Amino acid sequence: MIPKKYEQGHDHNRMQRHNAGIMPLANLIMIFFLFMPGPLHAGQIAVSFRDSSANKIVLHQRPQRVVSLVPSITEIIARLGAADLLRGITYHSVLPPETAGKNIVGGFLSPDLDKVAAQKPDIIFYSPMQKGVVSRFAGKATLVNFSPQGLDQTFAQIRIIGRIFGKEEKAEKIISEEKNRLHLIQQKISLIPESKRQRVMRIMGRETIMTPGDDSFQNEYIRAAGGIAPEFGEKGAIIPVSLAQWQEFDPQVVYGCGGDRRVLDILNKPGWRDVAAVRNKKILFFPCDLTCRAATHGGYFVSWLAAGIYGDDFGNPKNFVLPEKVVTRRPVAIDLDYVRQAEIIESDIKDFRNKTLALHFKRPMTVVSTLEGQRDHISTVANHYFPPPSWGLGHQQGLAALRDQTMAVLGFDYRDTAMLFTGADMDNLAVSTKTFRDMEVTAFVTAGVTGNAVRMGADSGAFYEPDSRNKVEKPGTINIILLSNMELSPRAMTRAIISATEAKSAALQDMDIRSSFSRSRNQATGTGTDNIIVVQGAGEAIDSTGGHSKMGELIAKAVYDGVQKAIHLQNGLVLERSVFQRLKERKVDLFALSQHFNVVDAASLQKGVEGVLMQKKYADFLKAVMAVSDDYEHGLIQDSNGISLWCETVASEIAGHKVQISNENFDLPPVLARGLAAIYAGVAGKDEAL
Repeated sequence: MIPKKYEQGHDHNRMQRHNAGIMPLANLIMIFFLFMPGPLHAGQIAVSFRDSSANKIVLHQRPQRVVSLVPSITEIIARLGAADLLRGITYHSVLPPETAGKNIVGGFLSPDLDKVAAQKPDIIFYSPMQKGVVSRFAGKATLVNFSPQGLDQTFAQIRIIGRIFGKEEKAEKIISEEKNRLHLIQQKISLIPESKRQRVMRIMGRETIMTPGDDSFQNEYIRAAGGIAPEFGEKGAIIPVSLAQWQEFDPQVVYGCGGDRRVLDILNKPGWRDVAAVRNKKILFFPCDLTCRAATHGGYFVSWLAAGIYGDDFGNPKNFVLPEKVVTRRPVAIDLDYVRQAEIIESDIKDFRNKTLALHFKRPMTVVSTLEGQRDHISTVANHYFPPPSWGLGHQQGLAALRDQTMAVLGFDYRDTAMLFTGADMDNLAVSTKTFRDMEVTAFVTAGVTGNAVRMGADSGAFYEPDSRNKVEKPGTINIILLSNMELSPRAMTRAIISATEAKSAALQDMDIRSSFSRSRNQATGTGTDNIIVVQGAGEAIDSTGGHSKMGELIAKAVYDGVQKAIHLQNGLVLERSVFQRLKERKVDLFALSQHFNVVDAASLQKGVEGVLMQKKYADFLKAVMAVSDDYEHGLIQDSNGISLWCETVASEIAGHKVQISNENFDLPPVLARGLAAIYAGVAGKDEAL
């Protein structure tokens, strides 16, 4: 029997208040702004507020050297357009893409305070979980703790940060967008009967089930998404959940982020598997950048979560709130005589904002599409973005019905339109043009590689068409539209697909993009849903687009450049990313390894390892080990004794004396495991010597 406090419909007014994203003003920690009288000179400001520690902060000058030790604050600063002032961030910050290349000063839980000091910050955004920051920098830099407990507090801090950096207009735009999303979800949730409201829990942890405390912003996200959140009578960022609490709450939907997938082993055990969510397979996973941060995407994540909880209701046309129509159009620059118009079209479909790149021709053309084959008499080619909240809303329609519905809203006719579909945001579109003499090629590319990347020839395919005729594959992840100022023959169009595909794979391998299914061992060659459209074009006739032709070279260079740019825009990844990010992409958990090597004081060992890996010499050592590991796995290297000797040298160098590297038995490729063991042995040996 479900306790009364978890019954559907319990405390309706409180749920409605949370669904609207509204909290009493008395609960807000960000209290007020004060303005100095008289005119201000350039660079001067007059901002006063209280932070989450109730400290009164007064700023008279705009910060010029900013260290952000909190990923959510880093995200806010970057999205406001002030990323150029960031002098130091933690390695947990990858998005938005403006954070790429910023100085890394450690991890979130244990930043290197010496590296922070080396940046000479005038303001530091920190968390109370970071020991030593206040004592080290009090009186030397302005210290600000922003730890919002809900949506309104998040919006308040965005406003304050906007005022600090002179980005008030951008701050209000972000807040308005997120509030509009929350309001839309509130409207959609209001159409669902109270009796159908679902009990929802965020699951966390590794060896046991954990969840955010009652006061967490994550539970407010659940309520804003129309769910019933657990109330275990404990506060805090993370609290343990007993089997009795788990069964009493009996969650109907559970969700986590990528790192939480390890708890699936627990959910297979007796007792833990005996809840509705596990029985009905309602276990959802979202990007950690959304689930774990109260920043600039609260409304966006609530939308995605709500759609995951109430997909059938949200997909029912009777429950649509917004009219399905085109909302805005904006031009895209392209200089080709046969292109009448290029534009990005924003539309509301099934209540969520879709975006479409559309290229309209002056006369019908032939195109070759990997989604549809050869199409003749085509006047428009397009790449259409379905936002994540809508991904599961049309799964019963099939691709043809989704295509027809989308084209009807956009005013396109299938008979003269060739369209691709993607889950990569059209705001992250990359346009790359390459020229040689009179030849010109332009590639329009969208790309995302963090959840669907594969290595063809190594990874398994799970889509068996005879069993899946009514299913819809995920939207395309790397989509490419190729246009040239020459007229390509049918042979040239089909051959261009090979040149573009080889260039795409080269771009992924040169960036060391990992397969989502065999991360520690394989680079990706693409994703499982990539598509290309090659347009016939107009101009001088071209019959060759292979690797030895100039046209093939231009196609390859445009695609190579476009893919890497699009990956940066969508996923925040660049060629020169940190060793910490490279390890994360291989599913290497430094804390889990620290527990493997030192179960007594894993946190201190992890901090020492992070400090060593922030030294370029040892970071590059580990990056080199990663490259050798890949070659060893693929049989290009058969004797790794030379690497083992190098690892022993590095371990002893870090420790300051001769140390032994323990035998590794964790689940990683042997060469990579040896390199990591060398770092850990060196750090542990150094501590023992002290």
